[in-house]
Amino acid sequence: MDTDNSIIQRQPKAVSLLGGSAASGRVAHAYLFEGVKGAGKEAIARFFTQLLLCLSPMDGKPCGECRNCRRIREDNHPNVTQIRPDGQDIKKGQISDLIYKLNKTGLEEGRKIYILHQADRMNIAAANTLLKFLEEPEGEVTAILLTDRASAILPTIRSRCQEIHLQPPPREAVLEQLVTEGGVTRSMASTVTMVTADPEEALALSEDEQFGQARKTVIKLVEASDKSIQEALLFIQTDWGPLFKEKEETELGLDLLLFAYRDISAVKAGLSTPLAYPDNKSRWEEMALRLTFGRLASILEAILKAKRNLQSNMNRTLLMEQLVLNMQEGQHAL
Repeated sequence: MDTDNSIIQRQPKAVSLLGGSAASGRVAHAYLFEGVKGAGKEAIARFFTQLLLCLSPMDGKPCGECRNCRRIREDNHPNVTQIRPDGQDIKKGQISDLIYKLNKTGLEEGRKIYILHQADRMNIAAANTLLKFLEEPEGEVTAILLTDRASAILPTIRSRCQEIHLQPPPREAVLEQLVTEGGVTRSMASTVTMVTADPEEALALSEDEQFGQARKTVIKLVEASDKSIQEALLFIQTDWGPLFKEKEETELGLDLLLFAYRDISAVKAGLSTPLAYPDNKSRWEEMALRLTFGRLASILEAILKAKRNLQSNMNRTLLMEQLVLNMQEGQHAL
């Protein structure tokens, strides 16, 4: 987890902007922090929460030592509420309970802050309930929404938030750290740093047996798709389906598949960018000889559309079967 000093160094623009807002008293009713995994969204949210409630702020930064700063760091300040997905999504009941809590008089005096983690996972009912609350802000209440997919949040909610984009850490630096300090193979480090920029999460993924199996399965699907549509469809039934059962697992699988075809495109173009699967470079080179740039673009677009359809709760087996068909035929539409 980022320390306060670490996030100050990694996100100086966001820290400066938030510090200026707090110092001037021009604090928005709602903020949207967007950034890739590992950008430090939770750390910057904690920094800002401490800053808003700090008893002795200095130079746009929280002191880190007062009673409020300590309680926020320990996650036990009564005026700070954390909301995370309950299962697959954030539900209406969670937002309704939050609003009830914020309207209670039993909290301490001063600003009330609520943080929505993975805010893009609010279901429609939850999002509409939050929207109504944001439309009629009362008192000193500040919302902080965290997401790595701002486009998945209702535009009407986004329009009521001050958006702050967090810069991702350099992938190469995280990759080298995993190899030199974590003992991770370069091939695995290359893959996990495409999934997350968080060194701790990347290390955990590299050691996760299921992730390793997912990586192998994606490579096998690419190879099966290169051979024949029949083999690819059979592979979806026998190997892919049993491994990628849940929505989040399927989303990861699609990301890994996207990385594979990006690799092939990069190899074909002769780019020197680090690959997601460097151990498969020779295989990618073979496929790059047969696939045109137009065909690769069609495949990448088909995978991106499959990711969008996944968010609309399309049947996952049907989604993958249609994706395989489109990958074979080079079609754009699912």
